Amino acid sequence: MPKAVKKAVDEYAAIKIHRGLSIYKVRGSQFYYVRSWDSENQRYRVATTGETTTIEARKAAIQFGLKLLKSQDQVDRQYTFRHFALLALKKGERQVADGDRNHGTVKANEWALQNADWGLLKRFGPKDVRKIRTNDFNDYMEFLSKRHPDLSQSSKNSIMSAFRNVLKMARDEGVVDDVIDTPRAKQKDNPRPFFRFHPVCSEADDAYQKLLTAAREMATEGVAVRGIAVTEELRDIILFLAHSFVRPLATELYALKHSDITVSDKPRGLVLVVRDGKTGYRAVNTMPTAATVYERIRKRHPDAAPDDYLFLPQYRNRTTAAQIIQRQFAELLKRAGLERDVHTGKKHELYSLRHTAICMRLVNSHGKVNIYTLAKNAGTSVDQIERFYAKHLPMTPELWANLASFGEQG
Repeated sequence: MPKAVKKAVDEYAAIKIHRGLSIYKVRGSQFYYVRSWDSENQRYRVATTGETTTIEARKAAIQFGLKLLKSQDQVDRQYTFRHFALLALKKGERQVADGDRNHGTVKANEWALQNADWGLLKRFGPKDVRKIRTNDFNDYMEFLSKRHPDLSQSSKNSIMSAFRNVLKMARDEGVVDDVIDTPRAKQKDNPRPFFRFHPVCSEADDAYQKLLTAAREMATEGVAVRGIAVTEELRDIILFLAHSFVRPLATELYALKHSDITVSDKPRGLVLVVRDGKTGYRAVNTMPTAATVYERIRKRHPDAAPDDYLFLPQYRNRTTAAQIIQRQFAELLKRAGLERDVHTGKKHELYSLRHTAICMRLVNSHGKVNIYTLAKNAGTSVDQIERFYAKHLPMTPELWANLASFGEQG
């Protein structure tokens, strides 16, 4: 709404006629003004009624609203963007159920389409898909960038993907011949903050070991955060995250039950079943340390049933369990002086332990880890590992030697 119009409405209370249509007076003018919502262009239209009385101004406003409505093309429901968006969402749900599509991708599409503040449906819902052009999408993205300048490039690309997904559905239904061009936002690759460890840094600067030491001290001292005591379980969660590649989410780490765990001896480790993680269902092979943590969990809870959770099993609400650990971990970071990664300036959080796990495998394997296997195990992609982890790690002597070698000779 123009600032002048908003000021006028603030000073003289608008008289609502019906939704999206009202009249008001502007200071210094004897005439009433009409304000009507233009759904096609997603903005208000303002004009003078030329009337000085409320009764006549109402009549003029209704005529103005009707004229504006008639000027807009009435689109059959079967050709609207909303119609094909709903079809695309239903198709995505079926594909997830059949195991043919990633659950996270479908959730991202729902978020982009149905956001109550700026979602694609709010902007394009009633529009005719046959008349949507590249300029329409560009105008929308420009509006979005101005309204939400903090929106990341990856989020913008998710919105673009959801938009194209709807138009592909219209194409597959034979309503449009092709999908219009939608320029992809350029992404800036930022390194993920992780806890530095030896040999990436000196033993004296090993942030990962400092974190473990501080966690043990808090448990020994009986430190309480919001009335809940910190125990050795916090330290075990740190170790588990750094050696299992799972995400610290209510649907991954905190969803694990004893029935989801298989102990392996050759090689030593655990096989975890992540049933509804960020990237859907996957099996995860852990490092040996995670198996040691699990042994301590079994000793801590010798009578645990298969359906009991691994961490904080006394809390059936997994969101509550996650919040307790997040608060304790935030206090731990303060105590250890590790609130920020000194190299990137970014804040550390529980997710930093997953990043640490991936970096440890890349470094401690001496350059021999299969990145495809690592990506599959971590529920991510080779592209993500190369962009956000591998290329930002320092070249250790082992990696340098591996790079310079000509392979093993028999």
